[in-house]
Amino acid sequence: MAALRDIRNKAIQKLDQTGNETSGLDVDLLLEEVTGLTPMDFILEPDRQIGAQQEADFQTLLGRRLLQEPISQILGRKDFWTLTFKVSSHCLTPRPDSETLIEAALKSISDKKKTLKILDLGTGSGCLILSLLSELPHSTGTAIDISDQALDLAKENARRLGFQERCTFILSDWAKELPLGKKFDIILCNPPYIAEEETADLPPDVRDYEPHIALFARNNGLEEYEKLGKTLPGLMVVGGRAFLEIGHEQGMQVASIFKNGGAKDIRVIQDLAGRDRCIALDF
Repeated sequence: MAALRDIRNKAIQKLDQTGNETSGLDVDLLLEEVTGLTPMDFILEPDRQIGAQQEADFQTLLGRRLLQEPISQILGRKDFWTLTFKVSSHCLTPRPDSETLIEAALKSISDKKKTLKILDLGTGSGCLILSLLSELPHSTGTAIDISDQALDLAKENARRLGFQERCTFILSDWAKELPLGKKFDIILCNPPYIAEEETADLPPDVRDYEPHIALFARNNGLEEYEKLGKTLPGLMVVGGRAFLEIGHEQGMQVASIFKNGGAKDIRVIQDLAGRDRCIALDF
């Protein structure tokens, strides 16, 4: 038996020594996972005794975090928008910055009860399309990924969240396997956009644990936008809109790619930190 305060403080100190900037939060999440207690319990009952098995289970999870494994992969889940998604090493961890795409798409829709066809290219966990479907009760979705493991995860999230009847999943390299002539009102996409030369600059929990196929692109991070610039116009209905995530220094370059592809009214939208995060395109 050991006191909650002692276990917590020692764990935070260990994580601090690795340069972790969220040590307290990470420890609380792992303790909550093992004990079922809440951070408020940690404050109100610091002398509470933790059993040997629970402490051993906690130390196992802590060991994984000390090796820089993302907290989301340790827990197997991540909150995004208003939903909780199952995640794994086969997909990108959903990040709050990506919610910028959902906000922008919703602002563009005057009637949330309309029946819209939505496409998510590179769906990963399914966080983008399933979050948008949660706000648009009469719309349907098509989710595409090149990774069968990621697609299986997205399907599982759709089942868990109750969207399996409203979303179709296709294994494909971008839109190559889509039925010919199929068009969409809204397209979402978070493509790989980190330049391969920047690999060493990424934090270890991203570089060593998230799928590189979903992170990196050639041509200074622009190669996939160049492919999409040729593909998207043929997938949109007249008046359709696309919302793509971008790196915070890529706005002008990506805008130029899609302008040459025929997009209209191109807007670069900032995230909550005030950095360029989404490019919105009308077709």
